[in-house]
Amino acid sequence: MNAVAIGLGATLAVAGIAGFVASRAAADVEAPAFELEQRDGAFEIRAYPDLIVASVARDGSRRQAVQQGFGPLARYIFARDREGDKIAMTAPVLQSTDEAGWTVSFIMPAGMALEDLPEAGADVRLEDLPARRMAVYRFSGRWSDGRFAEAVEALEGWLAVQGLEAAGAPEYAYYNDPFTPAFMRRNEVMIELAP
Repeated sequence: MNAVAIGLGATLAVAGIAGFVASRAAADVEAPAFELEQRDGAFEIRAYPDLIVASVARDGSRRQAVQQGFGPLARYIFARDREGDKIAMTAPVLQSTDEAGWTVSFIMPAGMALEDLPEAGADVRLEDLPARRMAVYRFSGRWSDGRFAEAVEALEGWLAVQGLEAAGAPEYAYYNDPFTPAFMRRNEVMIELAP
């Protein structure tokens, strides 16, 4: 019995240390500034300024697209496929979809202009993301299709109650790396609001 208790204690200690390290690493990553217009539990309305993103297009499932899109974007910001300095990592990684497929995007650090960024290869495009108001639902846990579907349903239900109109399809925001324990992950579903 003592060996089981010691083993369980050691496992919990390792998980706690891993969680602390993951939370500190996430705290050091820049996220875009926004103006918080409303908060209602896990729901928020945020006004984001113009942002610059590096994006790639991918087909397949949500999971396949984000996994395949991450590599070329990481190689761009870490200067593995180009000349010049590295670009600081930011959060979240954004994922959106339309009739053409999925788009996976990294937000560029604040203060960088499009003309300041190193030239991207054929697979990565640099673009301005205009200012917009977003309804957001925040949740933790694994990045499963089921969890995201539940989050979209919750956010769309909240929008209906609030009398707010969507201006686009749901987008997904991933704030943590895959090594962060699921219970510590920050995930968001975001929907642009009509003017």
